[in-house]
Amino acid sequence: MPSFIKRLKITIGFFIVTIFFIYSTGVFAQPGNVSLLPYPAAMTITNETVAFEKTVKVYVATNRLVDRSYWTGIFQQMGLEPEWLKSASKAQVVFNIRKVKESSDDESYTLEIAPGRKTTIEATANSHRGILYALQTLRQLAKRSGSYTTFAACSISDKPAFSWRAFMLDESRHFHGKETVKRLLDEMAGLKMNVFHWHLVDDPAWRLEIKKYPALTAIASRGNFEHMMRFRDAPNRKDSLFHGPPARFYTQDNIKEIIAYAHYRGIKVVPEIEVPGHATASIFAYPWLGASSKEKGSGIHGDLYDVTDPKVEAFLHNVLDEVIALFPDGIVHIGGDEADYGHWKSSKSINDFMKKNAIPTYSDLQVWAINRMSKYIARKGYRMIGWNEITGDNIREEAHIQEGSTGKLAKGTIVQFWDGKVSLVNKAIGQGYDIVNSERHFTYLDYPYEVTSLTKAYSFNPVPQGIDSADQKKILGLGCQMWGEYTPTTERLYYQIFPRIAAFAEIGWVSPETKRSYVDFRKRLETLEQLWLHKGYIKEQSGKY
Repeated sequence: MPSFIKRLKITIGFFIVTIFFIYSTGVFAQPGNVSLLPYPAAMTITNETVAFEKTVKVYVATNRLVDRSYWTGIFQQMGLEPEWLKSASKAQVVFNIRKVKESSDDESYTLEIAPGRKTTIEATANSHRGILYALQTLRQLAKRSGSYTTFAACSISDKPAFSWRAFMLDESRHFHGKETVKRLLDEMAGLKMNVFHWHLVDDPAWRLEIKKYPALTAIASRGNFEHMMRFRDAPNRKDSLFHGPPARFYTQDNIKEIIAYAHYRGIKVVPEIEVPGHATASIFAYPWLGASSKEKGSGIHGDLYDVTDPKVEAFLHNVLDEVIALFPDGIVHIGGDEADYGHWKSSKSINDFMKKNAIPTYSDLQVWAINRMSKYIARKGYRMIGWNEITGDNIREEAHIQEGSTGKLAKGTIVQFWDGKVSLVNKAIGQGYDIVNSERHFTYLDYPYEVTSLTKAYSFNPVPQGIDSADQKKILGLGCQMWGEYTPTTERLYYQIFPRIAAFAEIGWVSPETKRSYVDFRKRLETLEQLWLHKGYIKEQSGKY
């Protein structure tokens, strides 16, 4: 009896300490050796396990977005071969979709793992993405033990804090190709990120086939960042900016293949087509597009589209027609950042247009042009997003830029905040706009680790201080951006992305009100880093980051 009382006291003491630890560190007190990233909204776990050897009978409520080969690959990562059943009655693992509505925005799911039941593992969700997240959680719970795969018995009820959890890849400056993109999409899926922001167009090159304008790929896809820098430093080299490297771009068939690949993984694809600046590549292909280049008859680096010219607007509409036909996810990114208004200022025809139409500043002209693009995009049933200069604000308070005074950004536009005072976020929300927070000092993956460490990345809160609780729903989420100036190789690309992308994945999933623990995050990251080491994405674990 005394030994029983002693054991009981020890058990009660351990329980009290465990409860204290959970409440003192937020939700991140992980039971046993369970290591989930991002951490689920709610989880209870026992010390029981379930085990499978070699094969497991699986039923998935089917819809057209279930890719059997992809699911098989995930089970193989667990050490199991799935036997696919046509009904749930004899399945050991069941994935149910309550509402077979592929467009549902409900990303929640539940996952029950219980020994002794006919259906040992059961996941339920209201959408395709929710069921995929249950699959990814199951993958992380799997442990190999001899010839068996074991799972901790648990009950998980999970959903993300934010609806927009994005990774952006810039391939204008350096082209990496579809296999690299697919590998990155696989990692996004594993981290439950749901938006692939694809920056295909910028000054160095145009990477997207537009059939109506073949010079965009025949000429404008031949650039890259290093070549552009050499040209900029020697501007008298006649039209050599796009005459050096080979053409490197995505055909429309490539785009369709990658979009399908992303959709099977629960990821939307948002293309970015820059207006009015970052247009050097397209203007070199068609100089008549540029405010300054049309006067010279050849491309000028850093030129802007002449948005007052109906022919230029028709070009942009034609491009958008093909882009919208390719990208079915209902959102187009219009860029809008860092426009050099000097090219508009030096154009007599543009200034005459502004005077005639009572447009007082070049910032107002940009808002006018962006709104026309927004109206065109909206007629197609799509929504526009752009960097926060599209509001007409002088976000960096530069002396040579006069802030817009009359133009008001079209309703329904999503503003992606990347630079400027946080008060600009409050201002945009106050004007009724949804926000994606990509504050560059935290979310730019091209910044060196000495500037944006893993610790700093994890400290980012997409909801800035001072946002009223009623307005916080206007913060859709966050994006982390992999700008490509200094990533000429996939090795360098992976170095910049991994492991910091994991921090942004968890920030997007876990409620900001939850007390995050960086120490616990680092511990859970170790399992993922082992996988990335095996794949060659990192060379050592992230203690140095």
